[in-house]
Formats: sequence, C-alpha cells, structure tokens
Amino acid sequence: MPNFASVLKEEIARLARKQARGEIAALKKASTQHRSDIAALKRSISALEQQLKRAGKAAGRKVAVVTEGKDGRAGLRFSAKGFGTLRKKLDISAADMALLLGVSGQSDYKWEDGKARPRASQLPAISAVRGLGKREVTAKLAELASKPAPKPKPRAAKAVTKVAAE
Repeated sequence: MPNFASVLKEEIARLARKQARGEIAALKKASTQHRSDIAALKRSISALEQQLKRAGKAAGRKVAVVTEGKDGRAGLRFSAKGFGTLRKKLDISAADMALLLGVSGQSDYKWEDGKARPRASQLPAISAVRGLGKREVTAKLAELASKPAPKPKPRAAKAVTKVAAE
C-alpha cells in the first residue's frame, strides 16, 4: 500500500498546479488584451503624426506672418535664415528670387547672409512669395523673363530734387 505522506504530497502538488494554471490563464488573457490595446494606440499615434505633418505643411504655405511692431503697428517679420530656406525650398537661384521680388541680386544675397534687411515696403513682396509653390514660381519667372526689364530710375536725380525743393 502506498505511503499516506507521498499520496498527500502528490495531491497537494496537483491542486497547486491546477490553481496556478487558472491564475496563469487569467494573466495570459490580460496580457493579450494589453498587447492589442498597445497596438491600437500605436496605430492612433501614427495617424495623428501624419495629420500633424500634413497640417505643418499646410501651415507653411501661409501668405503672411503678421506681428505687432514696437511702434504698435502691425508688421511682417523677416529672418535671413527663413529667407534662405524659402529660396532653397522653391529651388530657385538668388538671381531668380531677386527677379521675383523686383530687387537687385546683390540685395537678395545680403538679405540671405543677414548683412542687410529688406525695407518695410519690400516685405509684402517677400510675404507674397512665401505663399507660392514651385509651379507658381516657375510660371511667374517665365512670365517675368518674357517681359522686357524696366529701366531703373537714377537715385542721384531724387537726391538733387530733394535738395532743390528745400
């Protein structure tokens, strides 16, 4: 006849395994649910990141950035780095950018290097170029190239007129 102690020991081990299997099954079920929740959250994050990228690209096409100036008037902001980035984004040369803005190529170079800043009267033209895409810029450059260049007015004549008026 088997030993009573060994039978009791085997029965206790069997019951412990049965109870552990029940606990493990509940944990496996919870773990599976958590994994599927995590996968759904990852998909949601990916979709939101794509929406954010699209919104960022759409926001980059705004025509003007209006800010409050020191004197209380609304004005347009200008940064040399942003100006250079804009030209590179449009994939045009500095001379073409100058042609679009109606300024000299030297002015464009100095603005981009940060050695000079555009006049307030030139900021709306820069702002208008910010709102254009590559195709629009190419079309506008083709249109400007087909027109004859206007003759620049001499600056000395203006200075003489001012002196004579005083």
